[in-house]
Amino acid sequence: MDLSTTYMGLKLRNPLVAAASPLSQRLDDLRRLEEAGAGAVVMFSIFEEQIHHDAEALDHLLSAGAESYAEALSYFPDVGDYLVGPERYLELVHEASQALAIPVIGSLNGVSNEGWIDYARRIEEAGAKAIELNTYYLATDPDRPGSEIEQMYVDVVTAVARSVRVPVAVKIGPFFSSIANMVRRFEESGARGAVLFNRFYQPDFDLDEMDVRSDLHLSTPMELRLPLRWIAILYGRVNLSLAATTGAHSGLDVAKFVLAGADVVQTCSALLKNGIGHLRTMLQELESWMTEKEYDSISQMRGAMSQRAVANPAAFERANYIRILEEYKSRYAIT
Repeated sequence: MDLSTTYMGLKLRNPLVAAASPLSQRLDDLRRLEEAGAGAVVMFSIFEEQIHHDAEALDHLLSAGAESYAEALSYFPDVGDYLVGPERYLELVHEASQALAIPVIGSLNGVSNEGWIDYARRIEEAGAKAIELNTYYLATDPDRPGSEIEQMYVDVVTAVARSVRVPVAVKIGPFFSSIANMVRRFEESGARGAVLFNRFYQPDFDLDEMDVRSDLHLSTPMELRLPLRWIAILYGRVNLSLAATTGAHSGLDVAKFVLAGADVVQTCSALLKNGIGHLRTMLQELESWMTEKEYDSISQMRGAMSQRAVANPAAFERANYIRILEEYKSRYAIT
């Protein structure tokens, strides 16, 4: 069984990649991820604010304006919570790249190119085999058009891709009016990979305390449907590598993403929930399924259920939406 794959030109032993998460904050855990079978690891993200500001300046940044609303201070992390600063992050990337045989991918989180170019170079010099740009900007200004936001994303990708020799992937959310066009623009800007999709944290209301709460909920397998759809649509239409993330909890989930056209599948929640050893289970499930379906390699099955390969390509588009609604009405006798 040949599980090997190629991601942005990097040769990986299998398509299962440990996504950016707290599990990459310690060298011992990074070794455990490799031992459990990860094809590559993405380091946890270093944030733009951490690069630009020392502890005192960051503390001022996080609390700026909060004096008017005392309760708002509780929403900002203490500076002490940033356990790994920019210099230590580089040291950890270097240590990991020396200790592991699998590729180590650095991760930058932010929305501007100011200060990123130099730090991207430093991540490369530390030994990272690639860089993942974890782009996240919440557009709340009604006077700022979407085209301006999109160009800001493109500018970041262009600046970083030009500043390093290692391949650059861009991790995006699903909230673009034309996802296919944005991925194409990222490719033209120098990105070698697209990671679909970033999973943003959403606030909730506590009706007992009359407070706004933000907490972490791990993904579920149901959430894989959105990236699954878009990877299947994009496969064969763009030339960059496609990475799936969000909702991959089993080997069967990995198989689905590869069939859609993914080169690699990133997993995070499944490992946080079940432990690092769950990687072995996922790989065993993938191999068992491939044996049952008589697939000899990952390359053989990649894209076999993409939009351009299936008998009913409309299943990915509006026609399927209409059909599902009609079937639902018939099943439940809705008039």
